[in-house]
Amino acid sequence: MEISVLKVDGSESGKKVELQDSIFAVEPNDHAIYLDVKQYLANQRQGTHKSKERAEIAGSTKKIKKQKGTGTARAGSLKSPVFVGGGRVFGPKPRNYGFKLNKKVKALARMSALSYKAKGQDIIVIEDVAMDAPKTKEFVNILNGLSLSGKKVLAVTGDLNANVNLAARNIRKAKVADAASINTYDVLNADSLVLFESSIEKIEKLFA
Repeated sequence: MEISVLKVDGSESGKKVELQDSIFAVEPNDHAIYLDVKQYLANQRQGTHKSKERAEIAGSTKKIKKQKGTGTARAGSLKSPVFVGGGRVFGPKPRNYGFKLNKKVKALARMSALSYKAKGQDIIVIEDVAMDAPKTKEFVNILNGLSLSGKKVLAVTGDLNANVNLAARNIRKAKVADAASINTYDVLNADSLVLFESSIEKIEKLFA
């Protein structure tokens, strides 16, 4: 699959780049995508929820009333779940929601996501950007030049670029990731995938 390389202002650079069909034109596997997205979202959960059960409630264990003859149900402790302030029955406990997923399944999911973007013509390749300082205005100008203002954009750099990352951090719908750290969720969640020219070789090596 051949695609034109644009300049940062959105104009044609005259260059073209080849996107490998083995990565950007595979038969998408929806179940692999489901599993990878499910694992990604599960890993975002803190899992720090906690409530106290009756054994953890501070309070006296003295029997609060006589066993029989009161006309109401028997009660042995104020820490019982039936009383206000008592312990909770089977309450949530801290846990890790993550689960194992094979590397080949994750790779298939990412290639499927990239193939969906390529099929929908939602991939834009631009020349590498050299930012001397993290200026949000420069990144906004790039988005405006590509007619992507107001859209959800995932920009993929070849290597981790701190200045580009910081420049996009204040833009609500824009996200920057290096080629080695892209994930299925971010690729599918973006309206457009902007690949810096140097990122293509990195992506091809990643899935080689």
